[in-house]
Amino acid sequence: MPPVRSFFTLARRMTRPGAVLAALAGTTAAVPALADVNVYSHRQPELVEPLFAAFTAETGIPVNVAFVDKGMVERLRAEGDRSPADLVMTVDIARLSQVVAAGVTQPVQSDVLDAAIPAELRDPEGHWFALTTRARIVYASKDRVPAGTVTTYEDLADPKWKGRICTRPFTADYNVALTAAYLLHHGEAATRDWLTGLRANLVRKPEGNDRAQVRAIWAGQCDLSLGNTYYMGEMLESPQDAEAARAVRVDFATFEGAGTHLNVSGVAMTRAAPNRDAALKLMEFLVSDEAQRIYAETNHEFPVKPGVPSSEVVASWGPFTPDSLGLADIAQARAEALRLIESLDFDG
Repeated sequence: MPPVRSFFTLARRMTRPGAVLAALAGTTAAVPALADVNVYSHRQPELVEPLFAAFTAETGIPVNVAFVDKGMVERLRAEGDRSPADLVMTVDIARLSQVVAAGVTQPVQSDVLDAAIPAELRDPEGHWFALTTRARIVYASKDRVPAGTVTTYEDLADPKWKGRICTRPFTADYNVALTAAYLLHHGEAATRDWLTGLRANLVRKPEGNDRAQVRAIWAGQCDLSLGNTYYMGEMLESPQDAEAARAVRVDFATFEGAGTHLNVSGVAMTRAAPNRDAALKLMEFLVSDEAQRIYAETNHEFPVKPGVPSSEVVASWGPFTPDSLGLADIAQARAEALRLIESLDFDG
């Protein structure tokens, strides 16, 4: 499998003065930067490197990736038009929207992307494109919560669950997006009541990530939580977490009268994009049947392209009805959702 190079690995290998800057910024013709694609990624290396390796094997175009956990927008702003990055790959509509709002992306028009990605899963102006979806569902103890007990997100505010729910902080992006969707479905007053009821049912202060909630259910510290589907797929295949994951059931909760909340991983082309043509080839490859299959099998996310099957473990959880809200609408409601969460001191 062809190696995936990081910007930092390239820098260590360069010895000629000025070569690092030229390779990253694409300013010197002697360095074949235009033959590469440079990616800033929020995603963990093990989740994207198989995709980049497959792209290089098919096209001969190397992919250089810098894993940027924090400060991606600030970094792109500071680099401006001299940025070496061609593409940004990230998770959650919030982060995609933040990159676009910062003015560091450019619109992309591609018949390939438009044909593969449903309209509600891409920016109307072409600034971002979803590559996979993940459902925000209920994690439930198989032993202590009978199947069919929790069918809606609204159920989580029922007083019968007092002292039985745990969650990651609600100011985290995934929960803010869920709250924004709730707000769009039910309005401010009902959303405030839901958050108040859910907070009253918590057994402990919000903490940890989604995996931590699965472990807490397994340990008997709580019975229910919210989480993304793909974490369960990863945990079931992990020797460290498989026992905990097997104790927890995936329940596809819905909004009353609607569907299950979805979020995305996605891609955007930077404003600078020194290797635009090669970058577009990578974007289009990422919605090919091959890449979507790799996403499904490696990451346990739902392929964005219709017709590509989910992984075996994800398929075993059964079908569900996705919510029909557009991601762009959810992104616009995030600020109000976060204001409500903070006004209630939900994580305090």
